[in-house]
Amino acid sequence: MKVLTINIPDSLGLDNKQVAMLVASKLYEQGKFSLGQAAEVAGLTKRTFAELLGLYKVSIFNYPASDLPRDVANA
Repeated sequence: MKVLTINIPDSLGLDNKQVAMLVASKLYEQGKFSLGQAAEVAGLTKRTFAELLGLYKVSIFNYPASDLPRDVANA
């Protein structure tokens, strides 16, 4: 795993855990991370990470809406 160092302005009031959660949740939302990978980056268990996703406006169900009609037809 790569280690990244970034400078975040103090005026944002974000700590390291919050920044890690922001990055992990965004990459999970984009489908670049699995739930487990994102949780690991955020330093959380999968369960805790999944529970916190809503605070970041990210759905636990990382599933495109375009697949819904096909799934309904196959139900």
